[in-house]
Order: sequence, then C-alpha cells, then structure tokens
Amino acid sequence: MKKITHAVLVAASAGFLMQQGVVRSVAREARNNEQVIRISASTFEYKPGEITVKKGVPVTLELISQDRHHGFKLPEFHLQANVQPGVVEKIRFIPDKAGKFTFFCDVFCGDGHEDMSGTLTVIE
Repeated sequence: MKKITHAVLVAASAGFLMQQGVVRSVAREARNNEQVIRISASTFEYKPGEITVKKGVPVTLELISQDRHHGFKLPEFHLQANVQPGVVEKIRFIPDKAGKFTFFCDVFCGDGHEDMSGTLTVIE
C-alpha cells in the first residue's frame, strides 16, 4: 500500500510541475536549435509586431495577454490560439515556406481590433 501511495504522490507532483512550466523549461533547453519567441498581446497590438524566423527551424511562440481575451491566427501555417490574461499559450511549428505572413487577432477585443496584426517573416 505504501508503494502505491508513493507512486501516486510522485505522479501528482510531476503533473503539477509540468502544469507550472518547471519541467517544460528543461525540455526547451534540450531543443537547442529551436527558436522561442514570446509575444505579448495587449489592446490592439502585439509586441513584437515583426518576427523573423528561419525556414525549417522549429519555432515555439509563447503568447500572453496583458489585458483581456485576445486571439492569434496565422492562417498560412494553420495556427490559431486563444490568448488569456496571465496564461502562456504555446504554439510549436516548423516554418516550411519562406515569405512574409500576417498574423492577427481573431477574437473581437474592442474598437481598434481590426488593426491588431503583425508580420512573420520566414527566411531561407
């Protein structure tokens, strides 16, 4: 019975740590060729608004809202996320085509919403 209780506690602790991002940071370090980009969404803008990545190199976008519910959509790569205040939403993808692509908020966030966009440039 003690072994089962111990196993349950270990599993629960691991789940909690993963949820808190403690274990995720170790995984990030293991992917040394991956580019991690933190994008902050706030009323009618993304920071940074222009992002450059390399074709074929894995990318993780870490999205977080500073004020209210926003969206993130990058149609050319079939990426979409809901971005909530205080919650980091991670999207991982490998850019497979070069060019300039527009990302935008797809959740109405007030007057000025239609101007909330940015540019992803993928270079060879």
